[in-house]
Amino acid sequence: MKTVNLSELDFQKGDGLIPVVAQDAATGDVLMVAYANDEAVKRTLETGYAHYWSRSRQELWKKGATSGHLQKVREILVDCDQDTLLYLIDQTGPACHTGERSCFHRRLTG
Repeated sequence: MKTVNLSELDFQKGDGLIPVVAQDAATGDVLMVAYANDEAVKRTLETGYAHYWSRSRQELWKKGATSGHLQKVREILVDCDQDTLLYLIDQTGPACHTGERSCFHRRLTG
C-alpha cells in the first residue's frame, strides 16, 4: 500500500480542516465523523489516540479525555484526494456524545 506523508495532506480545501471518519477496526462500523487540523493529526500520530479539532469550541481535543471513551488508532488511511482521513480504531465505550455506540443511530425518512 502506498504511503502519504503528513505534509502531503490537503488542509486548504476545508479552511485548514479535513474530515475524519472513525471506523471500528474489528466490525467495520462507522462510529463518527469529526474534523482535524494539522496539529490534531500530528498528536494522533504521536500518541496513537484520536485527536480532533472542535469547530464549536475552536480547540484541539482528545476523544474520550473527559468521558474515558477513548479511540485507540490502529491505522490511518488517506483518500485519493488527500483531503479526508479514515481512522481505524478500537473504541472504548460509546463513540457518540449522546451515549449511543455510533453517531449514526437514526434513519432519515422522507
